[in-house]
Amino acid sequence: EIYTLSLHDALPISSLPMKLSARNQLPGTVVAIERGAVNGIVTIEVAPGLVITSSITNAAIDELGLREGGRAIAVIKASSVMVGVES
Repeated sequence: EIYTLSLHDALPISSLPMKLSARNQLPGTVVAIERGAVNGIVTIEVAPGLVITSSITNAAIDELGLREGGRAIAVIKASSVMVGVES
């Protein structure tokens, strides 16, 4: 299955408690947290079957109060996008 996300899926900037320059803000549910020695991998489901993962410090996981089943926002700020094709 293919899922697409549109601007309608993102949160309006005005609904956040602080202003960010990142325009890609996707609300979702934390479905997994895998802690390592220093960093953890947080997986957020932003649409049925569509997940975004992020590597953040264990301290950030604790400070944000992240837990499986909790709500979170994936904020994506990219200065470049790479494109590839199969050879």
